[in-house]
Amino acid sequence: MSLRYHEIAEGTHRILNPFSEEKLMLVAEICRLHPGINQLDLACGKGEMLCQWAYRYGINGVGVDISRVFLSAAQERAKELDVANKVSFVEGDAGTYPHDHRSFDVVSCIGATWIGGGLVGTLKLMKPALKDNNGLLLVGEPYWIEMPPPEVYPAAGVGEAEFASLEGILDRIEATGCELVEMVLANQDTWDRYEAAQWMTVHDWLQQNPTDPDTAGLRDWIVHERRVYLKYTRRYLGWGVFILRPKA
Repeated sequence: MSLRYHEIAEGTHRILNPFSEEKLMLVAEICRLHPGINQLDLACGKGEMLCQWAYRYGINGVGVDISRVFLSAAQERAKELDVANKVSFVEGDAGTYPHDHRSFDVVSCIGATWIGGGLVGTLKLMKPALKDNNGLLLVGEPYWIEMPPPEVYPAAGVGEAEFASLEGILDRIEATGCELVEMVLANQDTWDRYEAAQWMTVHDWLQQNPTDPDTAGLRDWIVHERRVYLKYTRRYLGWGVFILRPKA
């Protein structure tokens, strides 16, 4: 999926993952956020998490993303919620952003562990940004509800070892020297709202932009993604936010 397809398909989304605002706020409650907390959000998308948490809990935050389209939306959202003095956004590769300054209480990467080549690599690059072992790492990651038949992997465009079961995620977390202390999982409704809303958004965009050079490719992509979701990933693939602490 090209970045532009991603920007178009999620054009009407505020949260760029299969998560509701209610679940996003539940994660905040679990993390016991309060004024003075500093958070780094890698691959922050439209910055909804940072903006909402700054608005509701008074945290300060830095978001990093490669998409100017999403960062523009994040900056507008910060102004809308009157938290532009609390959050800032950096255009850049979240996988190479300086992480070793140990100045954050919370470090998050929600649904973009490709920045570190997978869950293990991403956790390894996140850990040095924490002030100390009392900080929290938040990572959003797909998991297999049940192991799929072999034809699912090429259809969904994922490698056989790319995702794991929930137990496999626990193993990968523990391999990085972290402890899983909480989790909040998506449900079928939040998955459907994330996926199905893209179909309408892309349909509208295609009608409004018939001569755009990406029109044919985007149309083929959304037709494929819709079928794969309904046939395979809706049944086999889950998603959740996992809350971790480094082991002392």
